Amino acid sequence: MARKLPHRIGLGKSNLKSQINLGIYDLGPQPEDTTLGELLHRYLENITPYKKGFENETYRINAWLRHPLAKRTISTIRGPDFATWRDKRLKSGVGASTIRKDLSIVSNLYNIAKTEWGFETIVNPIQSIRAPKLPRGRDRRLFSGEFQKLMGALEETHEIKVVVQLALETGMRRAELMSIEWRNIDLENRFLILPDTKNGESRAVPLSSKALCLIQGVARNSTGSVFVSKPNSVSQGFIRACKRAGLEDLRLHDLRHEATSRFFELGLNTMEVSAITGHKTLSMLKRYTHLKAKDLALKLG
Repeated sequence: MARKLPHRIGLGKSNLKSQINLGIYDLGPQPEDTTLGELLHRYLENITPYKKGFENETYRINAWLRHPLAKRTISTIRGPDFATWRDKRLKSGVGASTIRKDLSIVSNLYNIAKTEWGFETIVNPIQSIRAPKLPRGRDRRLFSGEFQKLMGALEETHEIKVVVQLALETGMRRAELMSIEWRNIDLENRFLILPDTKNGESRAVPLSSKALCLIQGVARNSTGSVFVSKPNSVSQGFIRACKRAGLEDLRLHDLRHEATSRFFELGLNTMEVSAITGHKTLSMLKRYTHLKAKDLALKLG
């Protein structure tokens, strides 16, 4: 490894070339000297804080930092190393979507290091391996009696219970629910504003009579937010409640699917449902069209 010399003003080109050839001039960060962990720390400090999902990405990067690959220099890491990591994760039962997100972070890190941090010679190893195939979209709905069981299991966690009920009434995502602020709620006209959603746009969410009662029943606090729990705490509380209630294969996000299905069953058209849920394209809502097949048959005569 080249040793560092004190900075010298006006170092001539010939002298510079001689020192490089002798290996005594510091060339700065080089791939053979830099570990994946060092790049992850730099990414965590300079890139992650400016992302909308910075909390979730911080969690994922910390997991990478605990992996043995983080201790290796990036010049020694190849595609097969990440392929082995991928296969072990799949065999352990980790979902394809989770693995793809973890790989996406590292892939973006390599691209930024190459284009912005001066590591021009590195090759992104993630681009050479297959991403796990995503499973078919979930269509889990609440079966008869499951809602009552879930409510009973949530009796001791009032805020999570309200969040769950509001999710079913509005179809909002977890992050959207937990970001609701009192200043963005119009109780008189029965709607709330989400200033910054997953797709980067604001959205007005209409409130049913039940949703309105749920929000009005929440005690106000000094933070300005309707709910004070952390998103991950809500998810963990929901999982524990499902176990207590004996509900199998039910996730918090499934409530968004349940709510969207109910909107169609109420007779709302695709554009109306999209306005409520924030789905951006027809293809995102196409999976729900089977709910209207019976009504379409009647229209056909």
